[in-house]
Order: sequence, then C-alpha cells, then structure tokens
Amino acid sequence: MAVTLQVGVAGAGLLGRLVAWRLARKGHRVSVFDPAAGPEPTFDGAGAAAFTAAGLLSPLAERDVASDRVAHLGWRSIMLWRGIVQALPRAPHFSERGSLLVVHRGDLATAQRTLARLPAPGSGPNAPVVLTGDKLAAVEPALRGVSHAWLLPGEAQIDTVQAMRALHDDASSVHWHWGERVIGASPGELRLGDGSRRCFDLVFDLRGLGARPELPLRGVRGETVWLRCPGHGLTRPLRLVHPRHRIYMAPRPGDTLVIGASEVESEDRSEVSLKSAVELMSAAQSVMPILQEARILRLDRNLRPALPDHEPHLDTQPGLTRINGLFRHGWLVAPALVDDALRSVELA
Repeated sequence: MAVTLQVGVAGAGLLGRLVAWRLARKGHRVSVFDPAAGPEPTFDGAGAAAFTAAGLLSPLAERDVASDRVAHLGWRSIMLWRGIVQALPRAPHFSERGSLLVVHRGDLATAQRTLARLPAPGSGPNAPVVLTGDKLAAVEPALRGVSHAWLLPGEAQIDTVQAMRALHDDASSVHWHWGERVIGASPGELRLGDGSRRCFDLVFDLRGLGARPELPLRGVRGETVWLRCPGHGLTRPLRLVHPRHRIYMAPRPGDTLVIGASEVESEDRSEVSLKSAVELMSAAQSVMPILQEARILRLDRNLRPALPDHEPHLDTQPGLTRINGLFRHGWLVAPALVDDALRSVELA
C-alpha cells in the first residue's frame, strides 16, 4: 500500500510547480510556499524568472557554453516535456520542429567557433543541417539578410507562461501559500519569514536566489522584448550568432515573438535599458525586416540563479532535497532534474 507523505516545497517557480504537480498526481499532500502575491506573472523583474524566459529547449545550440551533462539533461527533458504536455488538461504550446542557427556574412568567423562545439554536419540524427539559400527559403521563408544558416534537428520550444499556468491549475489539491517567504530549509522543516516553522515528512528547497547564503549563488540578468507582428511567418526558434550578444527569437501562438539576450552579468532588476532594447530589436529586424511594423507588447527582465561552475545543483539527504543553479538552462533541464530528484527519494 502506497504511503501518503506530507511534503513542503519552498519556491513556486518552474521547479516548484513541476515537483508539486508530480507529487500531487501521486496522491501526496503538498504545500508550496512562495513570496509572490499569487500564481500569475507580474513581469516586474521580481517574480519567477521562468515567466520571463523564451522556453527554448536547445541541447545542441547550448553546447558552445554548456557541459555534456547539461546537454544530456536537455535531451531527456525534451522527452519528459512531451509527456508532461500530453498529461496537462490545458496543454501549453509545445513544438519539436528543431531550431535555426543563423549568421550574417560578416560574422561567419564567430559562427565557426560556435559550430566547432557541435557535432559535424551529417554526423548523426541530431547533427546540424546546412541550409543554403534555397533550402533556407523553403524551411523559413520569413528570414532575410542572413548568409548562412543551420537547422538544429530535435530541438524544441514550449510556451513558458502557458506551461506555468497549466502546472499550477492542474495541481488543484496542492496547498499554495502565496505571500509567505521561506528563509531556511532543513531536513523535514521549513522556516518562514514570520518566524514560524512548518514540519513535513520531506522538504524540497527550490528557491533559486532565495536560497542564499546556504548556496553561493549569484543572479544573472536576462532581458526579453515581446512583440506582436501579425503574419511574421517564423515557425521555429532561432539564434542569431552575433559578436556581442547571444540573441534568440522564439515564435509564440497569436502572432507573438519573444526576443532576448541570454545573459548579462548583473543583479540589476530595474527596467530594460534603451540601449539593450534597441540592440535586441535591431538585431531581430536585420533577419526579419517585417518586424519594423511590429508592436512592442512588453520589455521584461529577471535574474536567473547561477553557481560558480554554471552547473545545476542537485543534492538529496534524508528529509531534504535541494535543486538550484539552473542558470540559463532552467526550462531545458528542469524536468530531468526533478525526475532524478524524485527517483533519489523513491517518489518517481
């Protein structure tokens, strides 16, 4: 006979919602504590960083800055996301059509350094596929002004806002404690900001930057521009190889595009600067001229938790499991890390 556990979760970001959703489906009694006022995004730089992210699931494209471990977690997570999306009553948008790596002629040398970290074209099912002018026009006719492009097969994307909402809404048996900050986690216990203590059979510490100083975390700023451009035509995420920025574009349902630069070494949570916004939008327009008629829906920013080695951290001891330091790879690796954590405590 299965044992029903009392589980306390610190943090209602992506990791917290995945853990709560999975454990609630198994019949456990889950309580989640988070300082946010509620489950919806605020887009003010202070809420869950998962809402700001574009949701690119790119194990190949990340190889130029990420380890083999992150890539392996990413491929596993894409398979796990497939099952998660299918299980959610209100399934978020999820696509597995690959992504594109594109470059302007003058930046080809930068692209070659990036490609050197990837499998050679034609070397396997997940190797980059070179797209010449005609092939690129057939795959993504909306693109203009790029001299070279590569299709990265097997990569995927997910609508982050839809997914965060769906995970929360489908975990109706979970006790969500909004406006309650966890200031400490230990085996079987969460300490709250009001001085109270809550005891559980099992605790998950998933607080991101809120876990300082227990972990040597720093915040890495990510900035995004959300555009509405009816008929833009882009069907896959793309990364523009650029000498100064790691610029990506992700199409969303409803004629929406999300443009971002993946990392800024700063813990500044203030509004997006004019310089950043202009550079992001200019770079995007250089490959999609139709964007000159786009409308700006939102400028957003947030901080992602990173450890000194930029590797995700998973630690399990009796009564306490910590996951943190997902850096820029949160949506890429979260399902696999949660699966590993639950298996380690025999709750998968």
